[in-house]
Amino acid sequence: MTADKKTQCLEDMRMRILTQEIAPGSDLDEATLCERYAMSRTPMREILQRLGGEGYVDLTQNRGAKVASMDLPVLRTFFQTAPMIYANVARLAAENRRSDEIDGLKDIQDSFRRATQSGDAAKAALQNHRFHLAMGEMAHNPYLLPSLKRMLIDHTRLSQTFYRPASADESLRVVKACDHHDAMIVAIERQEPGLMVDLTIEHWNLSRDRLERFVSPDPLPIDVLPMKDRENAV
Repeated sequence: MTADKKTQCLEDMRMRILTQEIAPGSDLDEATLCERYAMSRTPMREILQRLGGEGYVDLTQNRGAKVASMDLPVLRTFFQTAPMIYANVARLAAENRRSDEIDGLKDIQDSFRRATQSGDAAKAALQNHRFHLAMGEMAHNPYLLPSLKRMLIDHTRLSQTFYRPASADESLRVVKACDHHDAMIVAIERQEPGLMVDLTIEHWNLSRDRLERFVSPDPLPIDVLPMKDRENAV
């Protein structure tokens, strides 16, 4: 088993989880995965252990592996925690960035904008993931970065909704999100931590209600009868 093959498998599984090709809470059958990726159980278990350590997978003794869930307690913690982590990462990125890190962030932003303009929700969510992860690396804080990485897993899975706009207003929000990224890059270049925090909170608020729709989706359409008519319905 080559290191490259294991790396490709690891990366592919990350992407499949982030795009929800493998749904939250899904069982991960070792035999099926081994067949798909043409590898034996030992390297596959190593990959699952790695994914478990990163927060993509939950490993339970004698019960195998599952994709990390997105149940209500998890999402409640996510919505409580995300603004705090993003704001602190943003401030530190502006304070601690190195000049040689800016071009990489700009390249990611170019890919992000192209993905949103093409309407590719999965790619847009992944490029947004890369953008905020790059900012986390620019913060150069070994305590915040692991928390950011774990949070981005759930944010990326949730944000599939945001990047599938269903109205003109929602489309404008996606455009605004792109503009926020551009403004963040400028603020980081100029090392303006206060502005970065303001932009980050505005950026979070722009998508928060759309992310919450993952938890509370629109009701299914039904033919509602007036209550007095319903009383006599069989």
